[in-house]
Amino acid sequence: MSTRMEFTVTGMHCNSCGLLIDDEVEELPGVTASTTNPRSGRTVIEADATVDPADIIAAIAQAGYTAIPVP
Repeated sequence: MSTRMEFTVTGMHCNSCGLLIDDEVEELPGVTASTTNPRSGRTVIEADATVDPADIIAAIAQAGYTAIPVP
């Protein structure tokens, strides 16, 4: 079963920032898609239920950005 998670991401300046985030997040096991929009400052993740939001936040941090879950 797939779940949708959304995060607010700070520090993005351009589309390349979004692509970098998507590349990092999509490497996580269980993540099926990541769509980042630098204009809105949001990342939307499609993943299976085993994916921990903390792992997504860590992957975004590894890319050089800060993320917080959208309630």
